[in-house]
Amino acid sequence: MPLQDLTPINDQLADIIVRAKEPWIETDPGMAWMKVLWTGPETGRWVALFRWNKGYVAAPHKHLSDAHTYVLKGKLQVRDGILEAGDYDYEPNGVLHGATTALEDTEYLFVCEGPVLFFNGEGLTNYLGWEELRRMKEAAEAGKARPMSIAANAAAGS
Repeated sequence: MPLQDLTPINDQLADIIVRAKEPWIETDPGMAWMKVLWTGPETGRWVALFRWNKGYVAAPHKHLSDAHTYVLKGKLQVRDGILEAGDYDYEPNGVLHGATTALEDTEYLFVCEGPVLFFNGEGLTNYLGWEELRRMKEAAEAGKARPMSIAANAAAGS
């Protein structure tokens, strides 16, 4: 019996490799950075590494899809709990957060199935989805800063 043909129809399929030397994008000067690992225009999914210095506070936000967080090092105050290195957190679609605080210098892997809306007492301050992340990554690769703060003290659209 002949083997089934497993060759892909789309010969453009390939792994996406992000090297360690890829730039970190500074999102809040001296306090917060991200490294965009992957964006998926077909689904809206995206994956990024976040690096926050102790004391950094991300604005309240709402997940418009589910998300996964894995803390690589440090500690994060998330709602009423603390996530430490090695902890995993699943956040369902629609979860509403207060501010998220880095209790120590922290790095975490974030896998998001869609956009996140950031807000303050006056309204929406930022929208973080695959398109904006792709723009930020392309600007960083071209050596042109395109920062977008998600800090609690960020002005709308910054």
